[in-house]
Amino acid sequence: MDSLHRLEELFAHFPGIGPRQARRFVYYLINKPSSSIGEFIKLIEEVKKLANECAKCHRLFIQNSKFPTSLAQSELRRASQIPNSLCSICSDPSRDQSILMVIARDSDFETIEKSGTYRGLYFILGGTIPILDNEPEKRVRLKALLEYVSELSADDSRLKEIILSLNTTPDGEHTAEIVKEAILNILNVKPIKISVLGRGLSTGAELEYADGETIRNALKNRN
Repeated sequence: MDSLHRLEELFAHFPGIGPRQARRFVYYLINKPSSSIGEFIKLIEEVKKLANECAKCHRLFIQNSKFPTSLAQSELRRASQIPNSLCSICSDPSRDQSILMVIARDSDFETIEKSGTYRGLYFILGGTIPILDNEPEKRVRLKALLEYVSELSADDSRLKEIILSLNTTPDGEHTAEIVKEAILNILNVKPIKISVLGRGLSTGAELEYADGETIRNALKNRN
């Protein structure tokens, strides 16, 4: 396989991208000036080196956003060596500490935040659990979620509600059921509400593609 077709194959592995779209990406890049390609490659390398996973919610974020686009290699190395730091949401004392929203992916987080409706905390599961999967703990961060819920609920006056904001697809609803059951097992009789988004989201909809008004309605009508 030559390099052109190999690049097509790599793009085709991106979420939601098929072979035809992958081919368009390749020819788009081929027709760009070398300077643009160089900047593209450099930005990917910088984002990869600065990206970090939040120790609490597991969201991916840029370690130090005050750095300019063009960074010295020593700065990049130093930033990438800071493990387990907190993202801007988890380190913000103004966020509502009584509500935790469980979502599948980072892209869902972006959609929720842009709606401007939610001001609580998050937890990124890292995906959903297929209906026929027998090992859910290997698919998502279920153990880490339970540890985080236990931490937040240790103070009886702190955590009041957990919102399961997952896609209204078979896998999403299956995941919500597994997560809810696991949380109830560790909460015992603690009075913490577990809700799901209201049907502002139509059945089969993916959260990532929902608009702000739909998100607001889903949050308002959660049950």
